[in-house]
Amino acid sequence: MQFGIFTVGDVTTDPTTGTAPTEADRIRATVAIARKAEEVGLDVFATGEHHNPPFVPSSPTTLLGYIAGQTERIILSTSTTLITTNDPVKIAEDFSVLQHLSGGRTDVMLGRGNTGPVYPWFGQDIRQAVPLTVEHYGLLRRLWREEVVDWEGELRSALQGFTLVPRPLDDIPPFVWHGSIRTPEVAELAAYFGDGFFANHIFWPTSHTQSMVRMYRRRFAHYGHGAPERAIVGLGGQVFMRRNSQEAVDEFRPYFDNAPVYGHGPSLEDFTTLTPLTVGSPAQVVERTLGFRDYTGDYQRQLFLIDHAGLPLKTVLEQLDLLGEEVVPVLRKEFAVGRPADVPPAPTHESLLRARRAKEKPPSDEEEGPEAR
Repeated sequence: MQFGIFTVGDVTTDPTTGTAPTEADRIRATVAIARKAEEVGLDVFATGEHHNPPFVPSSPTTLLGYIAGQTERIILSTSTTLITTNDPVKIAEDFSVLQHLSGGRTDVMLGRGNTGPVYPWFGQDIRQAVPLTVEHYGLLRRLWREEVVDWEGELRSALQGFTLVPRPLDDIPPFVWHGSIRTPEVAELAAYFGDGFFANHIFWPTSHTQSMVRMYRRRFAHYGHGAPERAIVGLGGQVFMRRNSQEAVDEFRPYFDNAPVYGHGPSLEDFTTLTPLTVGSPAQVVERTLGFRDYTGDYQRQLFLIDHAGLPLKTVLEQLDLLGEEVVPVLRKEFAVGRPADVPPAPTHESLLRARRAKEKPPSDEEEGPEAR
């Protein structure tokens, strides 16, 4: 399995001090968080894409390209690239460049986006969100896989004789995850193409995540990509830890109560009961996270949200130390127990390149057999 973190990049006043970071502070902090994630042994750093206050990651590939130059191993991803309001040609170009800069340490998570005002800012209509998702992704796949593309759709101007530059690194497109909180059409799209499906798994009850993942697995098999257990699944999660669980609850409560997304709503206790949010000790985070497998099956990627709601950088880096030292090593060990051999690992650039080379390798005399000579 792969373990990592994702950020939404909110700029939020710290409710305990009244101090608000500047946008520059938040961007620099995000870079520091990504570097720390690699330092503590995590596999993935992912950033969201937002074009409205109070968020700063409006240009994810710019941010990830900068981080690529300061890291060596960690996979760089988005936790949403808006397939609806971004042009597929620009997505294809940006992520091809990022692949080359990072040496292949790049994948992408596509989502439709649910912030209504953003759509007209980019000349789109939110009522066309699902058709835009389907049409734009169909074009994006072709741009990464065909040298010359002639294409015509309903929601974007046609292309004639278009060639993407640069081509994907080693002619291997970035692996695609389709991320969704509540849209079954996104799970269907992932299943149709045999791509990964990432369930956000933060704001909704576990029964909803279970339903979405089961649907994706069933449709993945329906489209001929293999048994449901071979589908590529990722989950989000949200944690806040201290070594003493009551200290974690007491420290996190003011941040939860004033968070821009769910502040002034359900209580912290209700939210941790009804959703996968875990606030407590590292052992509690391990136990809760291992339970995800009970209702989603064996899966490939687990990402945690740890840096929102005004939490200071020092606190976030302490969370990363706990993840790297006390949580992820145990999760790696325990998730491997009983994991069937035919459950595939999360695809990487290296594994996709090896698979292509193995497929292209001509058979040896021994492989052909005497009858072929």
